[in-house]
Parts: sequence; structure tokens; C-alpha cells
Amino acid sequence: MSRAPADRFARDLVAWYRHHGRKDLPWQRPRSPYRVWLSEVMLQQTQVATVIAYFERFVAALPDLPALAAASEDRVLALWSGLGYYARARNLLRAARRCVDQHAGALPGTLQELAALPGIGRSTAAAIMALAHDAPEAILDGNVRRVLARWHGVSGWPGNARVQQQLWQLAQGHVPADEAAAYTQAIMDLGATLCRRTQPRCEACPVARDCAARREGLTAQLPTARPRRSKPERSVLVLIARDEGGRILLERRPPTGVWARLWSLPEAHSRSAARRLLAQRFRLEPGRTAVLPSFRHSFTHYDLQITPLACEVGGQPHLAVTPDTDWYAATSLDALGMPAPIRRLIQSLEPP
Repeated sequence: MSRAPADRFARDLVAWYRHHGRKDLPWQRPRSPYRVWLSEVMLQQTQVATVIAYFERFVAALPDLPALAAASEDRVLALWSGLGYYARARNLLRAARRCVDQHAGALPGTLQELAALPGIGRSTAAAIMALAHDAPEAILDGNVRRVLARWHGVSGWPGNARVQQQLWQLAQGHVPADEAAAYTQAIMDLGATLCRRTQPRCEACPVARDCAARREGLTAQLPTARPRRSKPERSVLVLIARDEGGRILLERRPPTGVWARLWSLPEAHSRSAARRLLAQRFRLEPGRTAVLPSFRHSFTHYDLQITPLACEVGGQPHLAVTPDTDWYAATSLDALGMPAPIRRLIQSLEPP
């Protein structure tokens, strides 16, 4: 492709953004490296409409990087609870503490140093540089991949290394030397509002005249979908053990694996195993049990069938308390980082 259409692509996008782009998102006022970083991490795998409330709550509690670095992991996970993909929150905390140790309490100012921090890959680092520093760095999030794949007519699943490299080259070729921040926000906004995954609004698109997908009738086929794979199913029984006061036994999950370091309900694979768990690990006397309706929770790579088992306990509940095991009233769960489906399950319980 000649350079002229590429130059026009950026110019037309910036002009469209001035009149139609999103300029009132909470991380845009004020726009700082910390707020850009936090928003970009939250927006991974999550829609803007969902992120706004979480972002505002997070920055109200932890308004800057030193505040984040000083926070406990429980505090950060509690603020993140419900957003999912909790490794993002743990990496935020690790990166903030590294910045305090190595970068005088601020995010570094180069692409390479940013990309070396936990949880900050090439695209997120480039977004911080472009949006916070107006540096001409290319991003390649989901919206940008979709725009570029359609506009250039790039076929093949974007997760394929060859296709991804091609899209990176195209992305870098479009970034203007000036107004990089406006261009970067413009191409993200275009993908989010007009060049949507389904029902794209091509008639309103400022770069539609040179779009290969529109010209060739391929907007429904591009970008190429990920090859279909059947997701395996797993099942687990979660134990709802309550004492006479209605407090619920919770334990912190291991540091690796699903829902790492979040507070959750103890798990077992059968009613008999659950009773043994109470008696042997928690030194509790299991009483009557009742199986509650099962529900499904989908992860990226598998579906989990969750069956709650309510159980009365006797004996002395204080014996179960450890640094990673404790009793909590349902009204005190907001301060804990918990998986969203487990939080909803507990909130749905009838009083004992």
C-alpha cells in the first residue's frame, strides 16, 4: 500500500476523534501515567462500561502509585473483586512496588522499562507512552487489531504469530509523529464504537473509503475468528460451613492457580470428602448438610460446575482460625478479595 492512504488514515481518524471521540472517561480527567496504566490493565478482557465504576472506586482508595505500592494484597484484590482475571491485580501491586524500589515511586518513562514491569506487555507499555506522554508508539489491543485487520484486509487469526507480527508492523506504520495521543485514543474509540465485532457502523466510519473489508464485503469474516475448540468441563463442591452466629468459614486459596490468593469457600469432590475436610483439617464437628442448586462458571479454558453444600457445624469454631482460614460475617465480605461467583453465592444465602 502506498504511504498516502496510510497518512490519510491517521489524519482522518484524528479529525473524527476531535468531534466524535470519547473525552470524558474517568481516566482521561486528569490523564496521568498512573491512571492510564490502571485503566489499560482493567480494560484487558473487560468492557469500558464495566470498568468505569471499578476504576473510580480503585483510584478513590489508591489515588497514586505510592498508595498502591503501600496497600496490602487483600486490599487490592478486594478493590478488584468482580473484574476477574485476578493476576492483573496482583501484577499491578508487584509492578507498583518495583517502581518504588527501582524508579523513585513513579512509572518509568521509556517503552522498554515499562514493558519490563510485571503485567505490562508491549501494547500496554505503548499505550502509557502514547496516551500519557504523546510518544509515537503503536498499540495493538483487541479494538485496534479489528480495525487494522479489516482496513488492510488481513486474514488469519490475530493470535497467530505471523498474523500478529503483520498487524504490529501495520500499527506502527500508522502512528503519526505528532498527536500520537489523539490518534491512539481515536483508533481505540473507532473499534469500540463503530468498527464493532458485530454490526459495524461502516456508514459512519471516517476511514471507510479505503477499507478493504468493506470494499470486498468481508466485515463479518475479518478479523478471522479463533479456531473453535471444545472447552472441557470440571466440577467441584464448595462447602458453606456456618456457625451458630451465621458466620461463614472461608479460606485463602493457594498462591498459584485459579483465583490465586482470593478468599473463597473450601472445596471438596463429594459430601463425604467435605465432612472429612471439616473434621480433619478444620477440627469441626459436621452436622446436617444440604445440597443447594448447582451453577456454572466459565473460565477461558474450561467450564466449572459448582455445587454448594451447606453444612451446620458444632464444636468450637475458633479452632479453625489460621492466617489463611477465618470466619466471616456476610456483612464483612466487602473488604475481602473474593471470586465474583462465590460472593454472589454467599449473598444469595438465607439467614441461618
